[in-house]
Amino acid sequence: MSINSPRLRQNNFDLIRLLLALAVCLLHAHELSGASELGIIDTLLSGKIAIESFFVISGFLIFMSYEKSRSLTSYFEKRARRIYPAYFVSVTLAAILLSSISERALGAYFLSSEFARYLTANLAFLNFLQPDLPGVFGDNRMAAVNGALWTIKIEVMFYLSVPAIVWLCRRMGRSRILLALFVASTVYSLAMFHLYESTGRGMYFQLEKQLPGQLRFFIAGAALYYLLPFFERHVKWLVLAAAIYFLTRPLIEVEALKPIALAILVIFFALYNYVGNFCKFGDFSYGVYILHFPIVQTMVHFGAFEANAWIALLGTIGLTLGAAALMWHGVEKRWLHKNSHYVQAGQDAQSEGSDSQARAPR
Repeated sequence: MSINSPRLRQNNFDLIRLLLALAVCLLHAHELSGASELGIIDTLLSGKIAIESFFVISGFLIFMSYEKSRSLTSYFEKRARRIYPAYFVSVTLAAILLSSISERALGAYFLSSEFARYLTANLAFLNFLQPDLPGVFGDNRMAAVNGALWTIKIEVMFYLSVPAIVWLCRRMGRSRILLALFVASTVYSLAMFHLYESTGRGMYFQLEKQLPGQLRFFIAGAALYYLLPFFERHVKWLVLAAAIYFLTRPLIEVEALKPIALAILVIFFALYNYVGNFCKFGDFSYGVYILHFPIVQTMVHFGAFEANAWIALLGTIGLTLGAAALMWHGVEKRWLHKNSHYVQAGQDAQSEGSDSQARAPR
């Protein structure tokens, strides 16, 4: 069932995703550089909240995309066109360009089993199997080339699960299925975290971050898509309740309510107080997210953060935004259908510009 609302046509999702991607970039810059001057970043921002907000937005938008798709083939084609071309370029380009700073000789680098495993594993969304390249970033605090890619695997698994979830919802009741998945995901997450705290084994901490642990945030976003009319009628009370939850969380932490409260706030900021056609310049958020990590690592490798952490941070942001813009115009946009939201946004901006020129006094 497709939900219709004027707010779905004019929203702030693109802006929010860009801000979230930049937040992750800033946090990784501090984590990977170890620069004490940048400690304020960890005080002001939360990488965990940023990633969970991404998952909430995906839950909302991907269920909407599926409900509006003409067929299963159309749905998967749209998802593949949106996510894989830029992902492929980011993985292969990093593997090629970083050969220039590898401690290995050029021939040994490209012929090594680690290089082959890196390409094979990462192109299959299995970054954890081979996160580093031979002789690259060995002296950094972390050798991983692109530690941000772990969430893309979760996104892809979620994309694959959506048709099955919708099928179950249509046959067994949407509320029943979504609630069951939310509860199961929450129980799994709490169980993994309890095992981590009681045993101290990092394996459980890592498992908690994967599916099905993160499914609760996708489901919270999906639920708000289907409950959008209810959300719009009661938005003030829902936002107030969500705000109270986060304000009192340091005193009374009810982890099971976090995805719901976060989804309410994220979707509220996305659908209300529209800031304009932000994506008329392009959607750079995905490029920022998948490109920033190797850029930060390279800056760390050359000692930029040791020389001046704040200037290095500004340089990192500038390089990341520039690379994301190139990725958008050179790769991502070219793979989208002409009726894509992003392509139409750019065309609308051009039309508005032409209209303004036509109305201008001569």
